[in-house]
Amino acid sequence: MAEEQPQELTAEEAERLAGVEHDRNALAALVDDLSGHSRLKRQLAARVVHLLAQREPALLEQYIPDLIDALYRPEAQTRWEILDALTLLVPDHAREVGAAYDGAEAALFDDLSATLRLSAFRLLCAWGATERGRSKKVWPILDEAIQCYHGDLEYRDMLGCLLSFAEGKIEGGVAGELAGRLQFDAENGKGSYLKARSAEIYNLLVKRFKLDNPQKRARVAVKSDDMEDDEE
Repeated sequence: MAEEQPQELTAEEAERLAGVEHDRNALAALVDDLSGHSRLKRQLAARVVHLLAQREPALLEQYIPDLIDALYRPEAQTRWEILDALTLLVPDHAREVGAAYDGAEAALFDDLSATLRLSAFRLLCAWGATERGRSKKVWPILDEAIQCYHGDLEYRDMLGCLLSFAEGKIEGGVAGELAGRLQFDAENGKGSYLKARSAEIYNLLVKRFKLDNPQKRARVAVKSDDMEDDEE
């Protein structure tokens, strides 16, 4: 997972963050704002939740269901801030975060917000990298997203997410199909970064999984189940 760059906080964000770090009632009120009627309050709450996840993720453990519920707010910023917060919770709470699958999938194919799409892709890669069964669950929609956004600006960052995914506990068939998907860019990609990063992922997968002639994923109908169904 790519490291997040530190951002300067507004006075309001800093004040709210300082309050929730030391007051459980303030934290509960912050989470309540995620489901409030005010779009601006929802966005501020989501931003502070993301900041808190960066600093003290343990404080958010009991609120994971509330965060997942916030993925169904209409505005993109609330959703991308919460997706990024949930991504930070994956290492210790992958099973609980699995319930975010449907919200993340919807965000991944949002027509209006590239930032939202990238945050969803990042979460799904992080979650899928934690277990072979999870990698099988997320791979079909990751593969679809690779094809949909290949030429878009956010694809550069998506490649960074795919590198972390490739380094994770993914299933061998998934590894082969990911290598097959990236092989063309690894050999013929336009642009030095696209070619170099694709080649890095491709070579890692070929070496790690001892792949011989990896093939792209065949187009099949995707069954939509709960995130945990295919875990091993």
